[in-house]
Amino acid sequence: MTEKSGRGLGRRATGKIADWITFAVLAVGGIVMVAPLLWMVSTSLKTKGEVFALPPVWIPEAPQWDTYVRMWENSYVLSGIGNSLIVATSVTVLGTLVCSLAAFALAKMRLPGRDAIFIGLLSGVMIPFPTLMIPQFVMFSNLGWVDTLLPLIVPAIFGNIIVIFFLRQYLENVPNSIIEAAKIDGANYWQIFWRLIFPIIRPAVSAQFILWFMTVWNDYLAPILYLNTPERQTLQVVIANMNVQYATQRDYPLIMGASFVALVPILVVFLVFQRQIIESVALTGTKG
Repeated sequence: MTEKSGRGLGRRATGKIADWITFAVLAVGGIVMVAPLLWMVSTSLKTKGEVFALPPVWIPEAPQWDTYVRMWENSYVLSGIGNSLIVATSVTVLGTLVCSLAAFALAKMRLPGRDAIFIGLLSGVMIPFPTLMIPQFVMFSNLGWVDTLLPLIVPAIFGNIIVIFFLRQYLENVPNSIIEAAKIDGANYWQIFWRLIFPIIRPAVSAQFILWFMTVWNDYLAPILYLNTPERQTLQVVIANMNVQYATQRDYPLIMGASFVALVPILVVFLVFQRQIIESVALTGTKG
């Protein structure tokens, strides 16, 4: 065996060892990430005694499916799901449309002070939400919007600067010559956006829509500020109230069941649209 072939075998062996080490590290990380989810599902099917058993019980001896029946009958989970769907869907659908139009205007339209407007919008991100909570609450209270879903929907449908920033940076890679050619052909800006720009940025729009939906669905701070009536509360607030109510009764299976139900829509959305998220990240990283 020559010295050159020996070096090649050594490099291949080293590469295989590195691949196995990488696989082992990722496998351990995956188990660590999935274990809390499995524990949550398992706990929702346990008896109260099995929840506190030592050593821990991963698989309940007799799954308590009636926990989910009690959850629907003895809590406001169903109304919470409906309220969360109303807020998350309306905000993300209308808000993403507004963000797409704003990103197009800030990236491709010749507006006076366009960059100053964009920097002004970005500067708003630096203002922490806790500093705005009291003024916003007073304003919405004067409008009579407290204990309704309007404070959660109306401000957000006018856009999200993070989404606008992402889409604007995505549009910076689209050649201006395409838009100029469309203008020469007689297209107005509305036609240019819908027929030319939107199909191009659809992967980025899809990714931001999904991420924004998950953010709104999991939001807790704003709903707890504005929603008081149990029937009008979103799902995260309902679960928090269940934690206060049932933790004293050591009814953790019921709490875990509600938490699992809250996770299912996010899990489904991510699994269905994960290709769009990956495609958007890949295209953003390769364009230049």
